[in-house]
Amino acid sequence: MPELPEVETACRGIAPFVTGATVRTVIVRRGDLRQPVSASLGSIEGMKITGVRRRSKYVLLGIADGSSVLIHLGMSGSLRVVAPAEEWRKHDHVGITLDKRHQLRLHDTRRFGLVLHLTEQDPFTHPLLRDLGPEPLEAAFTASHLKSACANRSSAIKLVIMDNQVVVGVGNIYASEALFRAGIRPLTAARRLSLPRMEKLVAAIRAVLTDAIAAGGTTLRDFLQSDGMPGYFSQSLNVYGRKGEPCRVCGAAIRHAVLGQRATYWCARCQR
Repeated sequence: MPELPEVETACRGIAPFVTGATVRTVIVRRGDLRQPVSASLGSIEGMKITGVRRRSKYVLLGIADGSSVLIHLGMSGSLRVVAPAEEWRKHDHVGITLDKRHQLRLHDTRRFGLVLHLTEQDPFTHPLLRDLGPEPLEAAFTASHLKSACANRSSAIKLVIMDNQVVVGVGNIYASEALFRAGIRPLTAARRLSLPRMEKLVAAIRAVLTDAIAAGGTTLRDFLQSDGMPGYFSQSLNVYGRKGEPCRVCGAAIRHAVLGQRATYWCARCQR
C-alpha cells in the first residue's frame, strides 16, 4: 500500500500542475471504488484548485468554493498528470481535466481508493479525518505525546506507532525501519519504553520518513510517482523484506514474524 512518503511524493508531484488551474471537465469512467465516487464531483467544473495538501495518507485538493476533493490511493493506486488525449489505461477510473495539456488521473487496479467531494468548509471535520493523530513530521508529534499514548498499552510498540489515532502515516515498512534505527525490538510492549527511548523512536520515525520522501518513496509493485516513475527508497531498506539476510550493521540474520497480520522484520542483535 502507498504509505505517507508515497502520498507526499504524489502531492509534491502534482502540485505544480494543479495548483491555480481551473477544472475544465471531470470524467468518471468507473465510480464503484471503496466508496462510490461523489455524485457532486462534477460541480467543481469551472472552479480553480487552490492547493494540494496531505493529511495522513489522503490527498486533499482545495477548491475555490471552500470544498475539497479527497483522494486515497487504496492498496495500489497512483496519480498521474497526463495529456487529456493520452489513451486511458484499463484501470484509469477518474480524470480531472485542467487544460489542453494536463489531466489528473487516478489509476487503481484493485479499486480500494477513494475520490470524494467534501463540502465541509473544514475538511478535517469529515469522519475520515477528524479522529486522526498528529502528523509525524510536525511539532505536535513528540516523545511526551508518544509516551502518554503508550502508558497503559501492553501492545507491541510496532502496532502502536502504526495506529493512526496515535500518529498518522507510519505504515508497515517505515515502522520496521524506524524501530531498527531506534534500536527497539518491534515486539516490545509499548508501556515498557522509557522517555529517552521514545525520544530516539520519534527522531527515527521522522528521519526515515524524511529520507523516504527525499528518495520518492519505496518501490512498491504498483506505485508510480506523478511522472510515472517508481520510487527508489527500497534500495536502502535495512530490515524490511530482508528475512535471513545479514544485518547491514552487525551481520546477524534478519528475523521475521507476523505481528498484527503484518510482516515484521528486525535484527535481534541491534534491537533490544
